[in-house]
Amino acid sequence: MAKQIKIFDTTLRDGEQSPGCSMNLQEKIQMAKQLELLKVDVIEAGFAIASPGDFTSVKEIAKHIKHCTVASLARALPKDIDAAWEAIKYAKSPRIHTFIATSPIHMKYKLQMEPEEVLENAVNIVKYAKKYCEDIEFSAEDATRSNPEFLAMLFDKVIKAGATVINIPDTVGYTTPDEYYHFIKTIREKSSQLDKVDISVHCHNDLGMAVANTLAAQKAGATQFECTVNGIGERAGNAALEEIVMAMHTRKDVLGLYCNIDTTQIVRTSKLLSTITGVQVQPNKAIVGTNAFAHESGIHQHGVLQERTTYEIMTPESIGLSQNKMVLGKHSGKHAFEDRLKILGYELSKEELSKAFEQFKELADKKKSIYDKDIEAIVTRNTIVYPEVYKLKRFVINSGNTITSTATVVLSNQDRVIEEVSIGDGPVDAAFKAVEKIAGIEITLEDYGLHSVTEGKDAQGEAILKLKHDEKIYTGRGLSTDVVEASIKAYISAVNKIIYEIEGINEV
Repeated sequence: MAKQIKIFDTTLRDGEQSPGCSMNLQEKIQMAKQLELLKVDVIEAGFAIASPGDFTSVKEIAKHIKHCTVASLARALPKDIDAAWEAIKYAKSPRIHTFIATSPIHMKYKLQMEPEEVLENAVNIVKYAKKYCEDIEFSAEDATRSNPEFLAMLFDKVIKAGATVINIPDTVGYTTPDEYYHFIKTIREKSSQLDKVDISVHCHNDLGMAVANTLAAQKAGATQFECTVNGIGERAGNAALEEIVMAMHTRKDVLGLYCNIDTTQIVRTSKLLSTITGVQVQPNKAIVGTNAFAHESGIHQHGVLQERTTYEIMTPESIGLSQNKMVLGKHSGKHAFEDRLKILGYELSKEELSKAFEQFKELADKKKSIYDKDIEAIVTRNTIVYPEVYKLKRFVINSGNTITSTATVVLSNQDRVIEEVSIGDGPVDAAFKAVEKIAGIEITLEDYGLHSVTEGKDAQGEAILKLKHDEKIYTGRGLSTDVVEASIKAYISAVNKIIYEIEGINEV
């Protein structure tokens, strides 16, 4: 009989902690709603005590999500537990997730505690959390470098104190699949209480074995897998949700596992995260990489045309992709456009459809052929909506290899039209400086990149950049067949985010 696995998604907590992956409040809520559509069992919404922003985002996610458990991380400190509960108490199904380090190296150098003190703290904090919340997850940080006998004793005591889920994480990505299996099996054999609760595993990818370790753990009794979309997370990342889920889905014959995930939402979820963070997955990334279902070799193409399973072990449709190759152009009507959107897995309101179709027509006048990626780019560009303080009206660039680049940029701000001229090291730099003059805020460009959304000379260019202001990083994204225009739009997008935060416009 197949065994059910609960999926605990920590994209918004552990994932967001990875460099360059920070999100604002609206983006976190949008991502949480998509995770709900994906049908994860638990959303770890954040670390409520970490900052006022984290507290607010956890609280707002707890208010918005109705069909998933919402968890907040908390150290083994009463103030952390208080903050976590204040944030998640609005959830339909709240969970407090508390942790303390248990490995000799962490206890000695980080906590500066003896094992007996760690044991006492763990028990006391679970009891303290239990007065607020029925569902308590306890994690032994750096478990795989801990003594299994000590863990068995610790787990027995925290379960008696009220813990309902025990997490045995590979915090630093140190273990291997067989080792992890035997490690958890040993703890279970030495524990009298562990079989009474859910056993969770949380694996990092430092040695590239996070998914393999996670799947190996189920043989030792794990019933909850902790993971992130696109595998984002601290250092080398976490076990990738899409890889774990599709491994279970594709190899039921070997693993004998199933979960509640709607696999047709996987690609959409992956793309939304990339859009929000500006961090793209590598083309050969398993499941969600752009090459995952691409066939260039003539032998492969012939094989797939004759029988798909010659080179594909899962269908593109199963993760939300379409094999439909129909090309849309400027003569296509709204019905054809809407039909393609449905094939791609998007259901838009009348207003959203009209806006997207208008943008599609504008693009079709610039491009001979419109590809699925063009359409997805239009939809994802409109996914996260926030007020635009500044909008690009027009720009003029004067540039060459024997003259200093000059940019004239005209932006609108409500009824005002503002124009600035600036010089720079190239057209993009000059344009950025002109926008910065208009905005009147101090900004540092931390990262900037361009890539083609589709093939061909008339392909859309997507600019993704990161601006630093007041020690915080803001991501901007711009799309156009003109790479300079795409770059300016990306810069304005990030500037607008900065202004919203400064002026407190960023509301739910």
